[in-house]
Amino acid sequence: MLDAPMFDPKDLRNAFGCLPTGVTVVSMIDEAGKPTGVTVGSFTSLSMSPALCLFSLGKAQASARLFKEGVPFVVNVLSTELADLAWQFAKPLEDKCEGVALAETLVQAPRLKDAIAHFACHAHAIHDGGDHIIVVGEILDYDHTEGDALIFYRGQMQAPAPL
Repeated sequence: MLDAPMFDPKDLRNAFGCLPTGVTVVSMIDEAGKPTGVTVGSFTSLSMSPALCLFSLGKAQASARLFKEGVPFVVNVLSTELADLAWQFAKPLEDKCEGVALAETLVQAPRLKDAIAHFACHAHAIHDGGDHIIVVGEILDYDHTEGDALIFYRGQMQAPAPL
């Protein structure tokens, strides 16, 4: 077995940043029964049948402790007009949902009213991913509308470039 190579973490992050990712906010209810959320840039589809999606979240994130199998959450896809929300949910605030328009879903977790898509899920599985957890969600409901998705590219939030 080979020893794992040692990389400069900043340089490795810069290399990963060469590929744009969509910007989402994963919303849920915390232990006190309050709505909360966290900005996630690693969301992707996993399976159409059954309908599954996944994202990863750093183990050091305060929200990571909220994810256990069966726990409801909503992945909200942000539009280019919602960059401020991405930054709001990325910070360690007492009330991350302050001033945010929320709506109910079929699961016991709120969605962001202004998101261009949302996926209401239950945590299907949680996997170890080094310094991250990998959350697989079973999609129970979803919706989408028009709009350009906000992307994160080379360390910045931005609109997708036209072709």
